[in-house]
Amino acid sequence: MKKDIENIEDIKLLVNSFYDKVKADKAIGFIFNDVAKVNWEKHLPVMYNFWENVLFFTGAYSGNPMIAHEKVHQQVNFTAAHFEEWLKLFLHTVDELFEGDKAELAKQRAISIATVMQIKIVHTHSPM
Repeated sequence: MKKDIENIEDIKLLVNSFYDKVKADKAIGFIFNDVAKVNWEKHLPVMYNFWENVLFFTGAYSGNPMIAHEKVHQQVNFTAAHFEEWLKLFLHTVDELFEGDKAELAKQRAISIATVMQIKIVHTHSPM
């Protein structure tokens, strides 16, 4: 029996495990490693705050993820497949590590986030 996501340490485990998969992923790893050239020392704590706020309403995160993703989109031209791969990795990571109400909430929020970003970025910026 796995435990639920209960605190910031659980969020760090989830985020670190997820991004380890992302960095190694053939479909989307290059976006993070080569295009965005993510500074993981800066990015990971932001993601801890983001997910802590999403799951526990801490107010720890302030920012606009759409702006950063739109900048990368201009270089990469995100596709639905990129979002699907990100989501698959995230859902798999949650299921691998946790189960319970907060784990389900994390997966629901990830689906919502990926869907909204895909609509705003891919579909809004696609040629008609």
